[in-house]
Amino acid sequence: MPAHRTPADVARIALACLDLTSLNDSDGEAQVDALCARAAGRCGPPAALCVWPRLARHARTHAPAGVAIAAVANFPDGSTDVERAVRDAGEIVQAGAQEVDVVLPWRALMAGDAAACTTLLRAVRRACDGRVLKVILETGELREPGLITRAARLALAEGADFLKTSTGKTPVSATPAAAQLLLDAIVADTAARGRVGFKAAGGIRSVADAAVYLDLVETALGVNALGPARLRIGASALLGDIEGVLGGTAGASSGQGY
Repeated sequence: MPAHRTPADVARIALACLDLTSLNDSDGEAQVDALCARAAGRCGPPAALCVWPRLARHARTHAPAGVAIAAVANFPDGSTDVERAVRDAGEIVQAGAQEVDVVLPWRALMAGDAAACTTLLRAVRRACDGRVLKVILETGELREPGLITRAARLALAEGADFLKTSTGKTPVSATPAAAQLLLDAIVADTAARGRVGFKAAGGIRSVADAAVYLDLVETALGVNALGPARLRIGASALLGDIEGVLGGTAGASSGQGY
């Protein structure tokens, strides 16, 4: 961590960039109400709440002022079903949500069908025009650096506003190595490097974990990218550690790795 950034500094940045998430199959309005209550915590609001499309309207109605609503499309499997993905995106838009997190059809890419990825992303981008589009690459399943980079380039070409590592539903989620590949792709794209953001999702449970990604983003995109317009962290478990650090009651994990 840069010498000028304390654990509390990291916690404040991470909170401002946090997509507080609940994507359990059984989620209903009660779970969204609980998420909204967490977002109104004593340390300040997160950037966004991320929920299922069917719950986006309820989240929009009950979220604290200033907190964006994101919902997922083509999630979590990342199928090639364009109609389904567009239907999800349309439902999200109709609910008044500001952000769409769509899963790139990563299995199709692994099978050599990049055209299926392009077709789906282009259709979703059109369906949510004017909204923030985060493209989930599922880097833990793609595994190979070449495939991850290919996925990132496809997403950028189809108008992604953020490149996101993972759904958080697979054994391997965000890793620093995958993050670096996504950031490299953004930097290499002249149309993206000053605009597109990065989202790490899955397995980020402590402020110390978050610090790794803040450092990577700052190195690649500059210190001005350490805000919700260019950086997001998809997590729910992280909020407790953020509040512990800012409130002086963090567990032992929070102070490690600095």
